[in-house]
Amino acid sequence: MWFLLIRPQRRRQQAAQHLLTQIGVGKEIVTAGGLFGTVTALEGDEVRVEIADGIEVRIAKRAVAAVVSEDEESGEQPEEQPEEQPEEQPDEEPPATLPPDSA
Repeated sequence: MWFLLIRPQRRRQQAAQHLLTQIGVGKEIVTAGGLFGTVTALEGDEVRVEIADGIEVRIAKRAVAAVVSEDEESGEQPEEQPEEQPEEQPDEEPPATLPPDSA
């Protein structure tokens, strides 16, 4: 019974607590309402978030749904370049097509 009821609840509480510890000045976050912004200040149970140039809002810490930005130290992953497709040879046959529907 303990594994079915109490343990999953404790995991959720620990995950929520870990999320609150990740919030820091300069981090990009998303709120439960879907607003994206950058943390400018932490004040007790409140977070000041800049959502646009010169627009700063005050939200409750528990309204933060996720931290979007990763640590700056880890570095950004370079974007993968798509593989180049070989050019079609002009002597290849065009793809087959179906006759138009006569109905």
